[in-house]
Amino acid sequence: MEPYAEVEESYRRFAVEAAESPTFAAWASGVAGDPEVLAWIRSLPAAKQQPNLVFAAARHHGVPAPGPYDGLRSALLADGDHGPVRATILARATQTNEVGRLATLVPAFGSLPRPLALIEVGASAGLCLYPDRWGYAWSTASGDVRLGDEPRLPCRVSGPAPLPERLPEVAWRGGIDLNPLDVTDPDEMAWLETLVWPEQDERRARLRRAVAVARADPPSIVRGDLLTELPGLVARASSYGTVVVFHSAVIAYLPPDLRLDFDRRVRGLVADGACHWVSNEGPQVLTSVTRTGPPVPEGRPTFVLGIDGRMVALTHGHGRALRWVG
Repeated sequence: MEPYAEVEESYRRFAVEAAESPTFAAWASGVAGDPEVLAWIRSLPAAKQQPNLVFAAARHHGVPAPGPYDGLRSALLADGDHGPVRATILARATQTNEVGRLATLVPAFGSLPRPLALIEVGASAGLCLYPDRWGYAWSTASGDVRLGDEPRLPCRVSGPAPLPERLPEVAWRGGIDLNPLDVTDPDEMAWLETLVWPEQDERRARLRRAVAVARADPPSIVRGDLLTELPGLVARASSYGTVVVFHSAVIAYLPPDLRLDFDRRVRGLVADGACHWVSNEGPQVLTSVTRTGPPVPEGRPTFVLGIDGRMVALTHGHGRALRWVG
């Protein structure tokens, strides 16, 4: 997703990106062709117009999903300027925290010296800070590669991906978020479940498992702006092992000028030897990374996986596929 795209275009794109959810694909197509609903969404702040946030808020207040577009349309137009759906949109954020992405991140982590001190930028509840607590099932052209115990995160792999033979050794884990979610708070965890697309029960079950893992050993998450808090957290983590700053579907939520600022700052930390950097974002989010690899196919939703500012792979947004190009 490009959160700062024009609203109609944003929903048309989401209808393609959400093809795995017939409900959301139909809702997004409906919004894109509905002037009244588009006007309602345009009245929201720019950062709050994102499809998944609007759809999750509507579901949070009882709009059935799976369910027809008319249910969403009626709820939004009846909500007006001061209704509960709008209030939820303004109060909440899209903090998906999809642990399935670890299946695409762990090969990048495995290329770095052990042990690791992990810092997740935009950590939400910190659920992706536990790559050592999951198993992995990578399907390759030459056969299946399994690592760790069940439950294993599945991923289709193409290209010469350096699939690790050992789970990551994590000596320290922490993160930064403007609004960290508390894994012990039932309401906040229910919101995370609402952000999972309607038909994806497997993801919902995986989320519940991830919450249980984090509750048993809560991570250290700093509340604050990633641009200002990152250097201090890197310094704090440095005594534990190889510092790895990583993020997935996070930098897209920064305005374009702040994306460039983040790019410069984290590259400076890498150049100083303070950390390594693993990024996993849409192709247009960190263009300096995207430019270092082969052309990204047009019209196909994908993320670009980078290590220290260089593209190494294309990945599925929820971690189900990895095409290594590095």
